Amino acid sequence: MLAIAEDPPVPLPRRADRMPQQAVEQLANAPAAEIATPEATETPIVDPGPAAAAAEAEAVNTTPQPVTLMAKITEDGNSLPDGVTWRVFETRTDASGDLVLAQKSDDATAHLELPPGSYVVHVAYGRAQTTDTLTVAEGNNSKSLILDAGAMRLNAAVTGDVAIPINLLRFDIYTSGSTEADRTMVAQNLSPNDIVTLNAGTYHIVSYFGDVNAVVRADLRVEPGQLTDATLYHRAAQISFKLVSEAGGEAIADIDWTVKTADGQTVFSNIGAFPSTVLGEGDYLVFAKRGDQVYNREFQVQPGAAKEIEVLTAVY
Repeated sequence: MLAIAEDPPVPLPRRADRMPQQAVEQLANAPAAEIATPEATETPIVDPGPAAAAAEAEAVNTTPQPVTLMAKITEDGNSLPDGVTWRVFETRTDASGDLVLAQKSDDATAHLELPPGSYVVHVAYGRAQTTDTLTVAEGNNSKSLILDAGAMRLNAAVTGDVAIPINLLRFDIYTSGSTEADRTMVAQNLSPNDIVTLNAGTYHIVSYFGDVNAVVRADLRVEPGQLTDATLYHRAAQISFKLVSEAGGEAIADIDWTVKTADGQTVFSNIGAFPSTVLGEGDYLVFAKRGDQVYNREFQVQPGAAKEIEVLTAVY
């Protein structure tokens, strides 16, 4: 009987899954005494140890893996074919505290390669956007993000369905909120009939007719997968001015114009023979200065078609 405990210790063999197949078979078929005896002439096989195993694991963990990203408007919709921008961020931050951008793609279906780990994925489609987490593992990875978005198309007219020239209209879109401080700008200076993609929700709309005081506001709802079509109505009119020596006469050139509201606020000024602007419904006073002479007239704006205001030199 062999006294194995009294013999010099024999180094442990390498793990079978990392040994050559021939060595595995030799060990399996050898008698126990042959393995343990100190007279064995085979070179001992040394375990590489935890450091080598850790290095091997690290090499696997840093190898980029395939990642496929897709976006949908709604849960049951098809993947978007274009117009999508992807940004993938690492979970660590840079010196300024922002997440570090790992990759970006403008492909609707993004095919990326990322090392295993945790990420934050952001997708934008028009002005609709969403963010989600992503865990990349060894092998193929895929993720589909749902934007839960719809769209909005805006137009405006004067009360009574009087058309407004499109060059005099613009729209701003804000998030909903009870005060200006609660709202965030989403889109600015939109033209009539522009289609804007937005996340589902309620938005605060501001319509500007001209550049003075004809402004209308409304809160509108966007539903997922639907187009919200809205027309806002202004109580205003286009107004033009001319200084004449008699009713219906020719406009006098080089006039300095000022328009004030009933409470004395200046809302419009211009120099010329035939200036025009847009004014909201209300009472106004116009001043026409020619040299040292100043002529004035009170007038009222009612919603409707364009109107011409004559100021007579005969009335001081």
